[in-house]
Amino acid sequence: MEKEEQLFRKRVRELAELCYAKDIPAHTDFLTLNEQTIFQNISGTLPPVRFILSGGLPASERKIVCFLPSYEEEPSELPYECLRISPVNRKFAEELTHRDYLGAVMNLGIERSVIGDIIIKDQDAFVFVLKKISRYLIDSLVMIRHTSVNVSVCETASEIPEPEFEEISGTVSSLRLDNMVALAGRLSRTKAAEYIQGEKVFINGQTAQSVSRLLKEGEILSIRGIGKFLFAHAGGQTKKGRSSVTIKKYK
Repeated sequence: MEKEEQLFRKRVRELAELCYAKDIPAHTDFLTLNEQTIFQNISGTLPPVRFILSGGLPASERKIVCFLPSYEEEPSELPYECLRISPVNRKFAEELTHRDYLGAVMNLGIERSVIGDIIIKDQDAFVFVLKKISRYLIDSLVMIRHTSVNVSVCETASEIPEPEFEEISGTVSSLRLDNMVALAGRLSRTKAAEYIQGEKVFINGQTAQSVSRLLKEGEILSIRGIGKFLFAHAGGQTKKGRSSVTIKKYK
């Protein structure tokens, strides 16, 4: 086990023990897909406290583990919020990418672990961050590349846009994971299997264990280095016995 993973396991256990011993809420930073898998694997060995994973949206990739005290069924207050980054002058704003927004935030000395998902809609970006850094970001982030920006807190969930998708349709011989990864990632089935065996494929945030695992409608498929996908629909069969499927790739 790598030292980094050992430290992560220790930190999670300390937070669970704090919640259990003092009956107070505790939470992690935003976890990567791999960290979420590690957490799920060790959750049964932690002190008996309730917890939820939350990232702001149902399909969020990066999520926080919130440990709940005995008197709460749901968190009374989430430890993160969503910030809206908007150009000061939309007419002269550059077309900024996910990398531009993330890079600008991290260039302020902010660690990646306190930043959640970033959603881009038109000329605005919606960034989930831990509340402890919100004020600093609002005061300090004034420029991304050559574009002047304003940063504000989204006061209501209705302000946050739903993710946009690119629709991928095709046919597969079965709903086996290697077939679905090949279609989603536009890979050969052999290459798809290599991704799965190399622990680069995640289903609902957990590392995929088998190439033959059947994917179900509504599940979130993440392929490291390629993207995140929603298995939207399985249709009927073709004359050759193949299944028609629709996959949506998050933009």
